[in-house]
Amino acid sequence: MAAPRPRSGLRPPAAAAAAAASRWLPMGPDGSRWVPGPARPVPAPRRLHVSAVSATGSARAAPTSAHRDGGLEPRAAPPAPAPPARGGPGGRGPRGGGSGGCGKMAAAEAARPGTPQRAPLLLLILLLLLFLLLLAGSSQANSVERKIYIPLNRTAPCVRLLNATHQIGCQSSLSGDTGVIHVLEKEQDLQWVLADGPHPPYMVLLDGDLFTRPLLEKLKAASSRVSGLAVALAQPRPAAGFSPGLPCPNDGFGVYSGSYGPQFAHCNGTVWNPLGSGLAYEDFSFPIFLLQDHNETQLIKECYRAHNIGENGSAPVFPLCAMQLSAHMHAVTSTVTCMRRSAAQTTFSINPEVVCDPLTDYNVWSSLQPINGSGRLDPGKRVVIAATRLDSHSFFWNVAPGAEGSAASFVTQLAAAEALSRAPDAPTLPRNVLFVFFQGETFDYIGSSRLVYDMERGKFPVALDNIHSLVELGQVALRNSTLWMHTDPVSQRNDSVRDQVQQILSALRSSGATVPNVSLEEPGRTQPLPPSSLQRFLRARNVSGVVLADHQAAFRNQYYQSIYDTPENIGLQYPPSLTPEEALNHVTETAKSLADVATLLGRTLYRLAGGEKHDDTIQADPLTVTRLLYGFLIQANNSWFRSVMRPDLQGYLGGGPLQHYIAVNSPVNTTYVVQHILANLTGAVLNRTRDQCHGTGTDKDLFEFAWVQGPEGPSGREPLCVRSTVRLSKAVSPAFELQHWASADYSTWTESRWKDIRARIFLVAGRDLEITTLVVGIVILALSLATTYFINAKLLLFQGLGT
Repeated sequence: MAAPRPRSGLRPPAAAAAAAASRWLPMGPDGSRWVPGPARPVPAPRRLHVSAVSATGSARAAPTSAHRDGGLEPRAAPPAPAPPARGGPGGRGPRGGGSGGCGKMAAAEAARPGTPQRAPLLLLILLLLLFLLLLAGSSQANSVERKIYIPLNRTAPCVRLLNATHQIGCQSSLSGDTGVIHVLEKEQDLQWVLADGPHPPYMVLLDGDLFTRPLLEKLKAASSRVSGLAVALAQPRPAAGFSPGLPCPNDGFGVYSGSYGPQFAHCNGTVWNPLGSGLAYEDFSFPIFLLQDHNETQLIKECYRAHNIGENGSAPVFPLCAMQLSAHMHAVTSTVTCMRRSAAQTTFSINPEVVCDPLTDYNVWSSLQPINGSGRLDPGKRVVIAATRLDSHSFFWNVAPGAEGSAASFVTQLAAAEALSRAPDAPTLPRNVLFVFFQGETFDYIGSSRLVYDMERGKFPVALDNIHSLVELGQVALRNSTLWMHTDPVSQRNDSVRDQVQQILSALRSSGATVPNVSLEEPGRTQPLPPSSLQRFLRARNVSGVVLADHQAAFRNQYYQSIYDTPENIGLQYPPSLTPEEALNHVTETAKSLADVATLLGRTLYRLAGGEKHDDTIQADPLTVTRLLYGFLIQANNSWFRSVMRPDLQGYLGGGPLQHYIAVNSPVNTTYVVQHILANLTGAVLNRTRDQCHGTGTDKDLFEFAWVQGPEGPSGREPLCVRSTVRLSKAVSPAFELQHWASADYSTWTESRWKDIRARIFLVAGRDLEITTLVVGIVILALSLATTYFINAKLLLFQGLGT
């Protein structure tokens, strides 16, 4: 996809000169300053001052008032010395010591280097005063900017992502894009933005219900009249659903292709995400921001109603309420282009400027029985893999709640790992069990493709030949008591693979019979696998596997990869009277339902690992599930999560729910938290001090050790030493290790770098006021030059008189 031309900036030269010379100006059509009406349920904003910036210009803080220097009044000149008397009667001649000789001596005395000079002293005083004036002006600049602009602090931008062939996302011009605000509350209001409005370009404030592909395509086609878009969260969420993802997620990077199940390639026959609009995979040449604070949204609407609505249907008059959005992206075109530029910078520049970074993080994995992390598993040993994904995505950067898309699944697998680790014969089962939590699966299977790549090349303790079977959890929270067991029809053409798959299905049915609230069904034998990590294993080897999901065909999740895939989407509710600590331990119906799925998974893994006697003892704890759901979806910084984290990592808990975007700085919050919770649920607490909390001998290769904060006690925290088999492995696409940036086999997603992300509102002046301000600025400049010339002339005169 061709890169969009960078926006040239919206400030005309006259407006820039006006902004440089102007002071903040009176507010409102009648000269008064605007303050929201007291009847509105929003906090009273700071007063807005009109910035002398064009409606089509980029916002810039107006400087403080110009300080005119009146100059220094020259002190009265001392009386000039009398001219030397000529020689004559009564006086000495030229050779004598008369008055003429005294005058020369005085002049010579004044010319000595040590003699004080009045003119340089005056010049020094003048320079000092000018310096003080400049210092005062600079100290007031920030204060004036705060009076002019109101920052929007709780926003999330749409940023630019790139793959081997395309760029997607949004960006602003280098200095940010500015426009007059227009609020769209119904689709008919769009005509004002596209044609009728007299003050383009417009910054559109869009209600979340109108954030649809058809409307954005109209705005995109009229980009000359649209400078940006601010989206308010829909409350309540759109009833018809909303998914900016693709109808066929990860198309082209799964197992189905022209050479493997071509009848299933490109989601032929089964469109998994029918509500997917693909908006998150489009490229926009203007910035788009999400407004996450309802109060800030109301503030913008108050400003719009006060200034941007004309009387009796007429056009509004200046000053008008405007918005500036800044989100300039450094990378363009594709991953191939940006990685080459970054590589060239690194090779030839002393201070290289990287323009994009690969999406990267870590997979989290652990084993039921210890595995030597620095060695290789014996070829004759077999492992059962339980897999799920950690990440999610939405249209906006780092806003990825993923309640149904990922969180419910990895919470279920965490609870299953705890239940299975407590089985009496877990350490002696014939087959080991590997719990894997993949990162980056949303972006063409980054985590699973890297694990398979490492297994093939001996960079992971377990090889592909060691895999006995694989059970994956897809989306499981929206079931109506039924879970669907998805398998691959192509690989089952091999008799041995079909027999092994039937063994997995049999183990699931046997385990399901012991869990009364779960029923299991198979879709048609001719239906392909849904988007899943199992597909990446099948690309390398005929692995026997099953994907458990709450949907038979199309996703039940109407908010897949959306900002609305929140706790509400999976029915997670708490009584309003509960305190945070009470809510943490309140067992919800959703937690009970997922605990049943975790019990099913734990018992199935036990059977696949060769266990027979104690499957009825494997029971997931609903309290564990409810704590996990509360921590990942409501408030991560809670007492239980704090107790399992290392003291230096507590900051990763943040101040609200965790977001599950993979990002480029790793490990991300979710990875760290899952790592420590898995260690807490499956590991052992050792009676060791902090200095002793490490491995010795063979332990250091078999286990990981962590000194965690521990629970709150009467005298403070009680730290613990936890030993577990939990480890991290790289989740970065092999394409970047191989430097195959145009790869069609591996994910090539990168994220552009940027310098500044900012959103703010202000009042913008009209063109007449701009011209007036420009003229006044020129006059002040001329007077300043004349005054400077006059002062310099006076100084030269004083210097001449002094000599």
